[in-house]
Amino acid sequence: MKKILLASMALFLILSLSFAYGEWDPRDRAEEERQVKDTISRLLSIDPSLQIYFDKAYAYAVLPTVGKGAFIGGVGYGRGWFFENGKAIGKVSITQLSAGAQIGGQAYREIIFFRDKDRADDFKNGRYEMGAQLSAIVVTEGVAKAGTYTDGVAVFILPTAGFMAEASVSGQRFSFEPF
Repeated sequence: MKKILLASMALFLILSLSFAYGEWDPRDRAEEERQVKDTISRLLSIDPSLQIYFDKAYAYAVLPTVGKGAFIGGVGYGRGWFFENGKAIGKVSITQLSAGAQIGGQAYREIIFFRDKDRADDFKNGRYEMGAQLSAIVVTEGVAKAGTYTDGVAVFILPTAGFMAEASVSGQRFSFEPF
């Protein structure tokens, strides 16, 4: 059983890495848009009161699929779109590295809200990294009441698949590219 579990983890990690290095293809824009809209719809279907974040945030990033795999060291990658004043203005990607006691693999959707222009500009200009000090809120019924901005940023996670056990230190690095 251990061998099967470890082989599965290794396969997930390899698939995550191959997905991570795929190039953006402009022909995929319609599919990317569908995935972004689906992520927003799912978030709001779980907790409609989260609409206030979309209405009041200066900007937000929607990452429809983030994959993460780990066995002691971990890696994660995802990509999506960046919105300012409710309008899609570019593509974003996230790269995550972690180290510590961890094993498993998971996929999730991530939405990052920026309360003001300064934090959004930091993100777009590559001056924004998210580390252990900023935690994400897993979206469940009634999560908006618990969700708050930390340093002008609020992060929501929608788990989609997998299992990960970890006690690790990690950081997320983002990149932005205008359409």
